[in-house]
Amino acid sequence: MKPLAWLASFRLRILFRTSFLLLALAVVAMAVAVLQEEKQRSYDNYQASFAKTKEQIVARLRHPAGQLALLNPPRGEGPVTPLRPVMLPFSAIDFDDQGKVRHAVEMAGCLVQYKNYGSLCVAIANNPWAGGFIYAAGTFVSSTLLPHRIGNEFLDGAHRLRVVVSLRGETYRWVAPFEVPSRDERRRASGMRGRFTGYVELDDRDYTGEMPVKEFRGWVWQSGRCLDATKESDEDCEKKSFFSLRLPIDALRDALFQPEKPQWPPPDLDQFQVQVEVLPPGDGPALFDSNADGAVPPFSLNDLTGLLLPGETLTIQKVDRGEPTNLVQLHGKDEVLEEPSPLLTRLIRKLPVERYDAPVELADEVVTPMGSYRILFHGDARSVNKILSAVASRVSWFVGAMLLAIALAWLVIETGVVRRISRLTRRSSALSRSVKGVGGLQRFDLADLRGSDELGILANCLNDLLRRVKEDAERERIRAEQERDMWHAVGHEIMSPLQSLLVLHGHADDPSYRYINRMQQAVRVLYGNASPSEAFQSSALQVQAIDIAKLLRNVADNAGFVDVRCAAAYQPVWVRADEFPLEDVFSHILKNADRYRQPGTPITLTLESTETTATVIIHNVGQPIAEDFLDKIFEYGVSEHAEAGANGNRGQGLFVAKTYMAKMGGTITVRNVEDGVSFVLTLQRMRGGGAQ
Repeated sequence: MKPLAWLASFRLRILFRTSFLLLALAVVAMAVAVLQEEKQRSYDNYQASFAKTKEQIVARLRHPAGQLALLNPPRGEGPVTPLRPVMLPFSAIDFDDQGKVRHAVEMAGCLVQYKNYGSLCVAIANNPWAGGFIYAAGTFVSSTLLPHRIGNEFLDGAHRLRVVVSLRGETYRWVAPFEVPSRDERRRASGMRGRFTGYVELDDRDYTGEMPVKEFRGWVWQSGRCLDATKESDEDCEKKSFFSLRLPIDALRDALFQPEKPQWPPPDLDQFQVQVEVLPPGDGPALFDSNADGAVPPFSLNDLTGLLLPGETLTIQKVDRGEPTNLVQLHGKDEVLEEPSPLLTRLIRKLPVERYDAPVELADEVVTPMGSYRILFHGDARSVNKILSAVASRVSWFVGAMLLAIALAWLVIETGVVRRISRLTRRSSALSRSVKGVGGLQRFDLADLRGSDELGILANCLNDLLRRVKEDAERERIRAEQERDMWHAVGHEIMSPLQSLLVLHGHADDPSYRYINRMQQAVRVLYGNASPSEAFQSSALQVQAIDIAKLLRNVADNAGFVDVRCAAAYQPVWVRADEFPLEDVFSHILKNADRYRQPGTPITLTLESTETTATVIIHNVGQPIAEDFLDKIFEYGVSEHAEAGANGNRGQGLFVAKTYMAKMGGTITVRNVEDGVSFVLTLQRMRGGGAQ
C-alpha cells in the first residue's frame, strides 16, 4: 500500500506530464498522416493534371493559331520588331473583303499587338503559287481619314502608308495614299471605305507622271464611331481603322518561274523584314509604326513552356514521308526548391500509396495543310516526391516549433505559472471587493506580484492604474471644491446689488421688476452648486398655468433685436410652465437665432396649438446646421464655432433651454428647413387658465 500511496500523491503531476507527452506524440502522428494523405492526393492530382495539360496543348495546336505556330520556326529571345512574315495555314487571303480578312487574321492568331489599339499581321500564304505576295493586315487609330485627290502630284496632303520590305539584299519601298472611290465619296455614319494606292517611294515629293504599282493592293475601313463616346458627333475625334494590303514581291514571283520547284516556305523567311507606317497629312509623326517599342508577339510554341511542370517534356515531331523529325522540344522549368532533408525524403518514399510512381507518356497527332505533327508528352510522377519533400522540409519547422512550444509550455507551467495566476486571481477578487468600500484603494498593494514577466507586467499595469485612479479622484475633488468656492463668491457678490435694485424697483408695475426677479432666480439656481450644469439640472421650477400667447408677444416686444415678428393669436393659450424659466428659454433661442441669421432678415415666432399641446416655432433665415451637429448643440459647453468661447458664447444657452423645457414637461428640437433653421418647442396645454 505504501508504494501505491506514494504514487497517488503524484497522480496530478503524472497526469499533467502524460498529457503533454501524448500531445507531442499526437503532433508527430498528425504530421506523418498528413504527409501520407498529401502524397496520395498529389499522385492522383498529377495524373489528372498530366492528361488535362496534354489535351489543352493539343487543342491549342489544332486551333489555327496553333497551326500557325507549328508552320513557323519558334520565336527566339530576340526583339519582336522589325516584323518577319509568318506562313498562314491558308492558301490565300481575300484582302479586299474586310470580314474575310478579319476572320483569317483572328483565327490564325498572327496579330502583333501595339499600344493605342494598334495591331499588325504580316504573312505569306501556305501555297507558293498564290502569286508571290506578302499580306499585311492590322488596325490603327486616327482622326477622320483625309483622302488624296486623284491627279494631285503631291501625296503628303492625305493620310498614307509607307511600307518597306527587305529580303535577300533587296529593299522595296512604297508610299500608298488613301483614296476614296467616286461612288463612296460621301461619308456615312457607319464609317467610310477607301483604298491605298501604292507608288514606288521617291526621294522628292513630286509624283508627277508616276504610275501606281499595278500589283499593289490596299483597302481600309474606318469606323464611324469615336473611341471617346462623348465625341460621337465630332468629325475630328479618333476612330479605329482596319486595313489590308497585298504587297508584290518580285523575288518571290521570279522564283516561281525557275526550273526547280520553289521551296515553300522560303528557308530564309525569318530573314525577311517588313515595316508599315501610317502617316498623317503633312510632316507630322507617324500615327502607327510597326517598329515601335512595346510590341506584343502572337502565340508561339515556346509559350507552351508555361504549361509544363518540372520534369515534364513536350516533343513536337513533323512526320515527313513516314520519317518523323524533331521540330521542337520543350522542358518544364525547374522550380528553385530548398534542399530537402534526407530523413524526410526517405520517410516520404516509404509512405505507401496506391499507385506506383513510374514515368508516364501520352501521345497525339495534329494534321495541318502542310503535313502532320506528332505530339509526345513525357512526365514523371516521381517528381512529386521532390516537391513534397521540399514542402515537408518547410512544414517540419512548424512541427518542430509546435513541439518546442509544448515543451516550453510544460516548463513554464511546471515553474509556477498556475500558482502565480491563482495568486493574482485571488488578489483581483480582493480588489473588486475593496473598490466598493471607502478607502479600499488606499489599502490595496500589489508590490509582491511585480516582476519583468507577463504576470509581473500585468501587476505593474494594475498598480499604475490604481494610482492614476486615486490621483484623478483627488484632482476631481479639489476641482469641485474650487469651483464651488468660486460660485459661492460670485453668487454673494451678485446677490447684494440685486437686493438693492429690488428695493428701488420693487413695485410690480415697474418694467425692471420682472427682469430683476429673473436675475435673482438664476443666481439662486447657481449659488451653492459645484458647477453650472449641476445647478441647472438640480433646480426646481414652479409649474403653473401660463398664457403663452401673451408671453410670446411680450418676448417679441422686449427681445432687444431688430425685426422680431410674433404670429401668436390674441386669445389666451394656457400651458404648464414656469414663467421666468420659459422666458429664459425664449431669450436663449432668440440670441442664437440673431447670431446666425442673415442680416436684414426677420426672426419669426409662430404659435400652433392642439387640444393637448402648444407648439412654438422660432425660425431664422441663414445657413443650415451640419447634420452631424444637430444632436449635439443642446449639450453643455458645445458650440458650432471653435472661437465661440472668446466671443462670450460658451455653449450654455441651448443646454439651459433644453434643461428647463424637460423640467416643465416639454420638448425642444431643431431642424433644417429650406431657407434656414427652425427651433420647435412643445408644451402641455391647460384649460381655463388652470381652473381645471
